[in-house]
Amino acid sequence: MTSRRLRPGRVAAALLLLLAGALLLSLGIGSVAIAPGDVVRALGGSGDSSAVTIVRQLRLPRALLAALVGGALALSGAALQALLQNPLADPYLLGVSGGAACGTLVGSLVGLSAAGPLGTAALPLAAFLGALGAVLLVGLGASVGGRLDRGRLLLSGVVVNALASALLLFLLSFGDASRTQSFVFWMLGSLAGATGDAVRALAVYVALGVLVLVPLARALDALFLGDETAFTLGIPVESVKRTAYLAASLLAAAAVAFSGIIGFVGLLVPHAIRALVRGHRTLLLLSFAGGALLLVLADTAARTLFAPAEISIGALTALLGAPAFLVLMRRRG
Repeated sequence: MTSRRLRPGRVAAALLLLLAGALLLSLGIGSVAIAPGDVVRALGGSGDSSAVTIVRQLRLPRALLAALVGGALALSGAALQALLQNPLADPYLLGVSGGAACGTLVGSLVGLSAAGPLGTAALPLAAFLGALGAVLLVGLGASVGGRLDRGRLLLSGVVVNALASALLLFLLSFGDASRTQSFVFWMLGSLAGATGDAVRALAVYVALGVLVLVPLARALDALFLGDETAFTLGIPVESVKRTAYLAASLLAAAAVAFSGIIGFVGLLVPHAIRALVRGHRTLLLLSFAGGALLLVLADTAARTLFAPAEISIGALTALLGAPAFLVLMRRRG
């Protein structure tokens, strides 16, 4: 597998072609079907005016937001798996997503919104603080003698997830019925509120995460072999761990702030990509593309399978991810 030097390029080309096709499909299907040629013309601002409005103002922001959310979650999962030397690591399973949702709800309850002084960065910042709190709790629960016990990490993540769920239910009891219902639907995973401003704001967070994690690829290669091996290779192990952990948390938190809790993307996509390529630089970039592809397809299915009703995108990813997670656990056992 590693002797075929063109293989990563082939995987990348295939993923990009599939992603382009998925985006075109997402822009073309819905309550009003639009032919591929008309979609392309509408993207350029020409053709039927109603098609231009549907494509550019309604479907394009949602498709781009889905791609960014999926890419962010997959990239976060790839980084966490390298840090923890565990292919079952995932921001959802480690409590990061639950903490981010708590932060978002608290921010909403205290009045943070896009109309405030921080603009569209307000809720993602609150989500990041919530995710950071979850990271600290998970690390505290998995710490033994001042060092992180990877064997206890998933268990600690399950406990923090349960705590985050309880806190969310407690906070939701203070809201009115309509607000609680809308937040619960959002929390289950939804891109229905996608806007151009949301796409631009999330793109900034994603760019920051990519700019931090991709240069750490060689250090992650070493960490995946073990802390002692990485240390002998001259890697500042603890510094790299902290930096990558915070960047992965930022990516997951920003994704949650704009889409709710969408699980298993950060688990399944990096695991699948790792079977095809070696090296974390390639793995990180292709995981981003694979996550974008998966979530664009999932969101398209969520809004069209039972139209005009829309189902939770988080439910779709869980239906796919939960059985796959059990299979992976049995293989590791």
